[in-house]
Amino acid sequence: MSKIVVIIPAFNEALSIGYVIEALPNRVHEIIVVDNNSTDLTQDIAKKKGATVLFEPKKGYGHACLKGISYLENDPPNIVVFLDGDYSDFPEDLDVLIAPLIKKEARFVLGSRTKNLREKGSLTPQQIFGNALACFLMRILYKSTFTDLGPFRALGWNDLLSIEMQDKTYGWTVEMQLKILRRKIPYLEIPVRYRKRIGTSKVSGTLKGTVMAGYKILTWIGKFYFSKWK
Repeated sequence: MSKIVVIIPAFNEALSIGYVIEALPNRVHEIIVVDNNSTDLTQDIAKKKGATVLFEPKKGYGHACLKGISYLENDPPNIVVFLDGDYSDFPEDLDVLIAPLIKKEARFVLGSRTKNLREKGSLTPQQIFGNALACFLMRILYKSTFTDLGPFRALGWNDLLSIEMQDKTYGWTVEMQLKILRRKIPYLEIPVRYRKRIGTSKVSGTLKGTVMAGYKILTWIGKFYFSKWK
């Protein structure tokens, strides 16, 4: 049996984090919620629902994810799944996401928020445009087949360590996909359901977050292509 661990970065997700934890399949060995300096009851609720709660005071999605990875180094799993804490993803779809990894059909699997499976209004126009632009550039520069930069994703522990993730904030998802492409790690996209998040987005829900996320994503694509980074 594969040991599966889920890492959930969370900042002020008290209204949703309990639903996310409860919806995850029983086959998950450990649920790690990384509290990214929340000012609400995110941490308390996650603990009550049985999650391992870590605290990361440095703000940023990447900071939170790296904290979770660091925690796992003493007792590594076989598969790591990343999932948002806002209940926009369907945690119960985890079984579909990890199936290609278990069957060795791929080593990285991305949950793609395809139009026919996502709730109307669950992605903002700027998110849809940004995803399309980023995936277009990756297709042109890397011959990628990615159609999304969705947060719901899974990969093996050894591959996760090998790609040496660095980004601390908005560029985490695209950095991972670029490194998967550069290192020719076999990957698949699986269409997944998606709904309107609970609460307000800290990224697409603000002008600053939208601008910074777009800038970081395009910067990663550009500098990664023209650099010698592995």
